[in-house]
Amino acid sequence: MAGTNGKQKTARDMILSLGVIVLVAGVIYLFIPHDDSAPDLKRVDYRVELLTARRAAPYPVAAPEGLPGTWKATSVRYRGDDFATWHLGFHDPEGEYVAVQQSTQRRPVFLDEATQGARETGRTEKIDGRTWTRWEGGRYDALVLEGTEGSTTVVTGTASFAQLTKMAEALETK
Repeated sequence: MAGTNGKQKTARDMILSLGVIVLVAGVIYLFIPHDDSAPDLKRVDYRVELLTARRAAPYPVAAPEGLPGTWKATSVRYRGDDFATWHLGFHDPEGEYVAVQQSTQRRPVFLDEATQGARETGRTEKIDGRTWTRWEGGRYDALVLEGTEGSTTVVTGTASFAQLTKMAEALETK
């Protein structure tokens, strides 16, 4: 009989220990601050990279002019190694992502990468006197500039077509 009492005591002690651990973990959880909001993205100044890209690229480099301050530039890069590639990323006023990308890479390969696998819809629209083709995808939608030789220009991202159009309207090439 002595063995039975010892096993019951051990099981009871384990359950009590588990209860204390859960209680301590709950208290720790309550006192640790939680911030589930999206992180505040740092605004980048892309003027120097833009000037560098405009000097180095074999095509007129596009960047927006006149966008309201609610559009926040968050990423910029120019790479001239294998292909002359320009990228300028923004968060729009609605918190969605919009990017301007240009490259001399083969058009089908570049568009697949830049649009995250979006597909051409066949619909075109005139934006600021230029013809753009709509591409739709699971992750990104895009507007692809038509009639450029030697490079491909795309406005892409998670934003609505209305926001992509605003970016395309603001683009200036030099």
